[in-house]
Amino acid sequence: MSQASLRRGSHVVFSIQLHIVLITKYRRKVLTQPMIEAMKPVLERVLGANQSILSEFNGEPDHVHLLVDLHPDNNISSLVSSLKSASSRILRQEFKAEIDKVYWGKAKLWHDSKCIVSCGGAPLEVVKQYIQEQSGGRVEKIGAIAPSLSIPTL
Repeated sequence: MSQASLRRGSHVVFSIQLHIVLITKYRRKVLTQPMIEAMKPVLERVLGANQSILSEFNGEPDHVHLLVDLHPDNNISSLVSSLKSASSRILRQEFKAEIDKVYWGKAKLWHDSKCIVSCGGAPLEVVKQYIQEQSGGRVEKIGAIAPSLSIPTL
């Protein structure tokens, strides 16, 4: 992991990358390209308010993909709920006629489920080996274990 990809906060150094997939209710193909484009600033605003960053975003008619650089102060489930709520509210306002053709009444735009996958950084096996081979304070082992893993200082 490069030092450039690490973010810093008060008493914390972190790099938490999440791939989040949101699917439409009943997997209906309701999302158009203008809707997907209108969602991006809404998602960026919600994430920004939570000290997180939208690194990548795109979608298809029945789902969207987000790559989020997450701040560790966040509850992931609550943050995803906020993203769904805000994007649904804005899309229903701006694209009411189009959405009403697919969903009736106050039906939800997003399905209750979500896919959240951690990504980025060193492969798990490298991290496991690094942890298993910690020196336990023995100076002779420091640096010989995993010279490619640079541990940041706080």
